[in-house]
Amino acid sequence: MSDYHLRRAEKELKDPAELRAVLMRQRYLTIAMCRSGEPYLVTLSYGYDEARNCFYFHCAAEGKKLDFLKENPCVWGQIVEDLGYLQNECDHAFRSVHFRGRAEMLQTTGEKKHALALMIGRLENRPDEVRRRLISDGKLEKVTVGKITIEAMTGKVNLPAKGV
Repeated sequence: MSDYHLRRAEKELKDPAELRAVLMRQRYLTIAMCRSGEPYLVTLSYGYDEARNCFYFHCAAEGKKLDFLKENPCVWGQIVEDLGYLQNECDHAFRSVHFRGRAEMLQTTGEKKHALALMIGRLENRPDEVRRRLISDGKLEKVTVGKITIEAMTGKVNLPAKGV
């Protein structure tokens, strides 16, 4: 992603399959945005589309997040898999994925339908029921759905010697 590297290379999470596994297991991502030198940070529930190498999120039709993304669609994000505090070791076990991406708002009902179906499938216990109730062409016109295309990704892992 740049000339920077982890100080402790043994903690770098490089395996693409393991990076994707973290993305698939978690429910929230945090993205950092910037406009006119002012930073803004927000946590979102998401759907990860492995085939399209992107995240989808649902949001209000207006607000600070959209204002920032309109001015500067470049985001930096992270997803953390919290594996717990390690008692008596003064340490914390985790896996994290960090990514640079470009955000855009979806325009067509087909794109929105795909994104929402994916998100509902990941987040709901009974996704088919929720999809039938919430995803219809008439409703999709008014729904705001964003897409973050992943441009670069890296990870970090901290596990105790005996594993978690």
